[in-house]
Amino acid sequence: MKVLVAYATKYGSTEGIAKRIAGTLAEQGLSVEARRVETVNDVREYDAFVVGSAVYIGAWQKDAIQFVERNQPVLSKRPLWMFSSGPISAHATDAQGRDVRVGAVRQEVADLKASLAARDHHVFFGALDRSKLRIGDRLITAMPVFPGSEGDFRDWNEIDAWSKTIAEELSSAPRPMAAVR
Repeated sequence: MKVLVAYATKYGSTEGIAKRIAGTLAEQGLSVEARRVETVNDVREYDAFVVGSAVYIGAWQKDAIQFVERNQPVLSKRPLWMFSSGPISAHATDAQGRDVRVGAVRQEVADLKASLAARDHHVFFGALDRSKLRIGDRLITAMPVFPGSEGDFRDWNEIDAWSKTIAEELSSAPRPMAAVR
């Protein structure tokens, strides 16, 4: 089974998650490629997909949205998982005790998940290194209302566990029929 882990990243945190997912899937015996969404020309050669994006102000990156919309006919007929890299915080809950990942992504991502018949959408904590930011993003993160902190909040054990559930499901799934290609 050939799996594509496609991702949109701005500063590299989401790329790190995507490559970790791809590595874990490969360790489980799957043939895997991790690629930026803008470098993928033909998705028909893949049997399954994991698609992820960095999240800014609750939204997936434009490249990721265009990728899934453009490839919807194939993605919706094959095993698909989605992930978002978003919250940058050492705390899993906000001041009111709510899971910060629940509100981290806008409804449009849930709508994409439904329209693509994705098996899951998981929100992972991200990372922020202000020294890598462009001036506009640096100014935004300096504002007192900015909801994040500098640091790497990715939970590699959580990412590995999620990836292993994907591998288990793919290992027990029948291969897609050639007619669907």
